[in-house]
Amino acid sequence: MDRVPHPRPTRLRRNVARLTGAFAATALGATALVALGTTASGAAADTTSGAATAAAANLAQNPGFESGLSGWTCSAGSGTTVASPVHSGSAALKATPAGTDNARCAQTVAVKPNSSYTLGAWVQGSYVYLGASGTGTTDVSTWTPSATGWQQLSTSFTTGANTTSVTVYTHGWYGQPAYYADDISLSGPGGDPGDPVPGAPSGLKAGAVTSSSIDLSWSPVTGATGYNVYRDGSKVQSVGGTSATVTGLAPSTSYQFQVTATNAAGESPRSAAVTGTTSAGGGGGGGAVPKHAVTGYWQNFNNGAAVQKLREVQGQYDIIAVAFADATGTPGAVDFTLDPATGYGSEQQFKDDIKAKQAAGKSVVISIGGQNGTVSINDSTSANNFANSVYALMREYGFNGVDIDLENGLNATYMTQALRSLSAKAGSGLVITMAPQTIDMQSTSNAYFQTALNIKDILTVVNMQYYNSGSMLGCDGKVYSQGSVDFLTALACIQLEGGLSPSQVGLGLPASTRGAGSGYVSPTVVNNALDCLARGTNCGSFKPSRTYPGLRGAMTWSTNWDATAGNAWSNAVGPKVHGLP
Repeated sequence: MDRVPHPRPTRLRRNVARLTGAFAATALGATALVALGTTASGAAADTTSGAATAAAANLAQNPGFESGLSGWTCSAGSGTTVASPVHSGSAALKATPAGTDNARCAQTVAVKPNSSYTLGAWVQGSYVYLGASGTGTTDVSTWTPSATGWQQLSTSFTTGANTTSVTVYTHGWYGQPAYYADDISLSGPGGDPGDPVPGAPSGLKAGAVTSSSIDLSWSPVTGATGYNVYRDGSKVQSVGGTSATVTGLAPSTSYQFQVTATNAAGESPRSAAVTGTTSAGGGGGGGAVPKHAVTGYWQNFNNGAAVQKLREVQGQYDIIAVAFADATGTPGAVDFTLDPATGYGSEQQFKDDIKAKQAAGKSVVISIGGQNGTVSINDSTSANNFANSVYALMREYGFNGVDIDLENGLNATYMTQALRSLSAKAGSGLVITMAPQTIDMQSTSNAYFQTALNIKDILTVVNMQYYNSGSMLGCDGKVYSQGSVDFLTALACIQLEGGLSPSQVGLGLPASTRGAGSGYVSPTVVNNALDCLARGTNCGSFKPSRTYPGLRGAMTWSTNWDATAGNAWSNAVGPKVHGLP
């Protein structure tokens, strides 16, 4: 798929830049930091005059972990305290990522609105993060890829006009060893804690379930003004009452839930966990995807096409592929950063749009690769990293699955391993789509084709790209040039007769002449090819020996280019696909 012409920074590169800025700020303020020093408990101490400096008071509770984990909550029981190594005092935090949990340890601190704060910590380990959320302005974080000894992290933020508390946290990264943290500091004007932090909710229970949702309820907590809902260790919802419906779940899948109570003073410890299991969906290989489906790629960047929010994507699209996830420094692992160019004010708005599309019966998947994507999965370790990181993104954003759009080759053995591992984690509702180039599907011996056949029992659809291609062989052994009905039907025939189910074959075309370098055909040509394959009508010189009424449908690059052209592609092709037999 064609991407933005100028490389976008991945989350890792952005954090490197942010971390560089933090180091610069540390260097500029080095004298002040040395003058303040740090006590054994992590509190700031004035070593130059001996006088207390109110502005430099540490607002973090138990910052050096001398009181165990008091004041801190660590996800999935990942945290403990150790006597060695420590930065100062007698203890430090040790937190261990496991599976899809990144070992997040956090506490909520009372602050004042419209005020500036500096957050710091000493850390040790690989991929250790420090951050603050709920600032009311821009949430911040910084990180280090590798700290073999104690390394100081620092960042700063300003609270919003109505912000009275923020959450400060540390976390590690999936598949990495334990990390250590000590002497957490938050300096700035202290807030009024008002009422005490509420206690943990009790009586949490799971109620009615569907294939994609679970109802939760719990007992009210004295002094609470709201509640946070956690799914498998990650916060997914905030509500004002004592019930919630968690949506965007996979069919026949078990989830663990906890809730916390909140008020202006902070957030309570988490409740006891309860497990809920969704009901069965439509079976493997696609979950709730309709029999005939239209797939569209949504651009997480601006390359001259219409900039869209997900909620603005035309309703004819049944599967929306968010393009693209980025490679990280960990082999096989991917991450996703919402590009500011999309116009979203926050990631939560993006997540809410995903939920709204799902509520309307659509599937939203994260696409891996694209024209410039360089994700390599060449061994068991990278396959495991891929599965873990994609599953983490599914949990974080609510994606229904993954799209494989690797245009620089793939290893069938380990991509198969990665996708089966992901399927085992996500359950039968997982949506897996693929977008190979024409050369990748000329023979069942090609790695892409092998992969599709290897995962046929869990594969949703292969939307081959019938563009940016030279002439190719059809299933009749004749050569066909792109841009015609014959090119579409004769090449689709290879997949249909090579082992894929008709429900796993779709036709991928550009939405406009600007959507690809070559290969655009009018929607009429696409519709004729659909008729030819499904009904045996409107064929060109090539006519398949039989019809494939179960053909899944069509795909386009992209919903943005479609919108630029007045949604001409989806307005024409969408009804044709949905009207197939």
